Formats: sequence, C-alpha cells, structure tokens
Amino acid sequence: MRIDKYLWCVRYYKTRNMASEAIKKGHVTVNNQTAKPSREVYPTDKIVLRKDQINYKITVLDVPQNRVGAKLVDMYRKDETPVEAFEHLELLKLSKEHYRAKGDGRPTKKDRRDIDDYIWDDDNIVQKEDE
Repeated sequence: MRIDKYLWCVRYYKTRNMASEAIKKGHVTVNNQTAKPSREVYPTDKIVLRKDQINYKITVLDVPQNRVGAKLVDMYRKDETPVEAFEHLELLKLSKEHYRAKGDGRPTKKDRRDIDDYIWDDDNIVQKEDE
C-alpha cells in the first residue's frame, strides 16, 4: 500500500491529498529516509511524521485493505510517540493563551488591572502582594 494511502487509512490525515502534501513537504520519513507519496509500506516499517508540532513515531503492524474506524486503528499501527511530545504541545497551548493577539485593540479594564498587579524591581518582574 502507498504511504499516503496508509496514513489516510489509519486516520493521521483527513484526506489522502493532505497526506500526499505532507509527504511532498518532507514531513514524513520511512525507515529514516524521506519518502515520496507513492512509496510502498510494509509491516515492521518505522514511520516518523511531523504534524501539529509533534513528531509521531509509528511502527506498521499490518496494512489495512481500506480506511478503518478509529477504534480499529491500533490493529494496524503501534504508536511509539514519547509522552514528552504531547506535554510540550500542552505547554505551547498555554503559552499562546498568555499573550494578546496582534490587533486585539486596547487592553480591557481587567487586562489593565492584571498588568498593574506587577511591578518592576531591578530587572525582575515581581507580583504585588495583596494589601
């Protein structure tokens, strides 16, 4: 089975075209070699794909005949992605919530009060204690 079809069948990409585009951009390697969308996949192949800032590490267990349901995906692949990758993604999400997006306008009254709760002290930001 082709690598683009395999990644679509085991539900890493929503469409086969999205899988092909990711492979063409070099986001997917098979056995530590960059792949083309037409590359054949066999059991025991090691696939590394980068999606949503996570490097997924997959071992192919079997090749499905066609797209499978979400509950059956584990029959066809073994996910060896380290837990630290998902923790890193959570930290990225939390850090994005902290900053205001460009073009959001002036700070609200609540934002101003939050900013006022901090004071500068010799190159360090110290939070004011409640008075």
